[in-house]
Amino acid sequence: MARTKSTAAHTLPLPYRLFFLVIEPISALVGAYYAHFRKADYLALTHPPTAPPSNAIPAGTSIVLSQLANLYLLFALNEALVLRSTSDFRRAGGRVYWDVASWNAIDWGNVPFVYLGASMRLAFLLGVGLGGPRPVKNATAARKSA
Repeated sequence: MARTKSTAAHTLPLPYRLFFLVIEPISALVGAYYAHFRKADYLALTHPPTAPPSNAIPAGTSIVLSQLANLYLLFALNEALVLRSTSDFRRAGGRVYWDVASWNAIDWGNVPFVYLGASMRLAFLLGVGLGGPRPVKNATAARKSA
């Protein structure tokens, strides 16, 4: 007799429900509020030494902060709605990332892009290709040239 996969609904444990469905969305909404409505405070909280006074925020900075607020709002909506839309944890699993044989057309478009994005971020954080200062092989030669 063939085994079938269980599609029984699962209940997310309380700590996960609280964090993913309440705390994270509220946190993102707070970020959206500050980035759009309290720009001077947002900048001061982010980096006090370079924060301009509230009456001197450049227009470009103001626009970028409003765009950031839009992203925070998008995150809040995603965080609040995604886990509420299904009780099938398989949709939230990582199997799709390594089970290439089961990929459909959407997976072939999305999954490699996720890998590319992660690789690019990692390379950036490691300084790959940024042309930064190179270590000096011979410290004596470096002192002579200085």
